[in-house]
Amino acid sequence: MFQLPCRAGIGLKAQHYTQLIEDTSATSWLEIHPENYMGAGGPPHRYLSKLREDYPLSMHGVGMSLGSASGIDEKHLTRLKKLVDRYQPEHVSEHLSWSHWNAIFLNDLLPLPYTAQSLEIICDNINKVQDFLGRSILIENPSTYIDFAQSDYSEPEFFAELVKRCGCDVLLDINNIYVSAYNNGFDSKTYIDAFPLASVKEIHLAGHALKELSSGQKIRIDDHGSKVVAEVWSLYEYFFTHYKKPIATLIEWDTNIPELAILTSQAHEANRIMDNTLDKAILSEPL
Repeated sequence: MFQLPCRAGIGLKAQHYTQLIEDTSATSWLEIHPENYMGAGGPPHRYLSKLREDYPLSMHGVGMSLGSASGIDEKHLTRLKKLVDRYQPEHVSEHLSWSHWNAIFLNDLLPLPYTAQSLEIICDNINKVQDFLGRSILIENPSTYIDFAQSDYSEPEFFAELVKRCGCDVLLDINNIYVSAYNNGFDSKTYIDAFPLASVKEIHLAGHALKELSSGQKIRIDDHGSKVVAEVWSLYEYFFTHYKKPIATLIEWDTNIPELAILTSQAHEANRIMDNTLDKAILSEPL
């Protein structure tokens, strides 16, 4: 599998097709949701084919439902393989979640308990996807809003098992860690301390919303509709104190799409933090 540039990229949106074609220095790489390109042809493929000539590409799926006990939808998997074969992305990733059961499809990425039974189901599904695509994939940590009453593993432990059993890698979403930690009352830095970081091949950064419930309780919603907040930037910096090398980082923005200049400025900030933190780490190394 090819590696993405160890710099910050942006999610590809139709509003920015022309600008990105005209200025191929706008960003280091692009990521798409493959579900937006599963039609047979038309303008989306015309633009994507042109952009693929100049930009490294990642595909980040939202519809595979790796946690579904009813298994992987074969029609969806076939459509994904056609896209992967056509565009040859450097990375293919999916969420650790479920969204369909018994031919009922939901418009949400739903969490699952970290049990031995869940692990068997997800490993079976990941192995089926990887065998069908002929390549390993990256699995993304979820954003969560409640804890399950019973789990056999912590989330970092669960990911370590997935990597060991399936040979997959990890897409670590820093914003998701922060959102889940706030909502469920755990420490985000302790989570990173425990995570199998050697398996991380890509990072996501995004904005989120703070909502107040009728009870007065506040929760953070992973809506990808605003700039990265200071606390998530700080956690991104903390990640490099452990990781100690550059990594492909995506600015993820899927609602309230801004001007391209705002996306690229967020990518520049990611690069600045990555470079500065790693430079400090090198300087602090004993001679």
